[in-house]
Amino acid sequence: MAGNNALQKPVQLSGDLEAVVGKGPMTRAEVTSKVWEYIKANGLQDQKDKRQINPDAKLGAVIGNDQISMFKMTAAVSKHLS
Repeated sequence: MAGNNALQKPVQLSGDLEAVVGKGPMTRAEVTSKVWEYIKANGLQDQKDKRQINPDAKLGAVIGNDQISMFKMTAAVSKHLS
């Protein structure tokens, strides 16, 4: 288990993602947590359905500009990790 935890392995971030979460490298777990901090700090969760995210321009550069579910957002963010 210890050698196989992808969440704990530092990864490189794209420039667009760094604009949202800060300078990498950081672990996937840190990226996810910082993306959520950004979403909450900027009030980007849909008021009626908290599982939906309404990206602003900065987050939109990472996950696209359309409303996205929190489940699809993780996959969109991971495209910016290497």
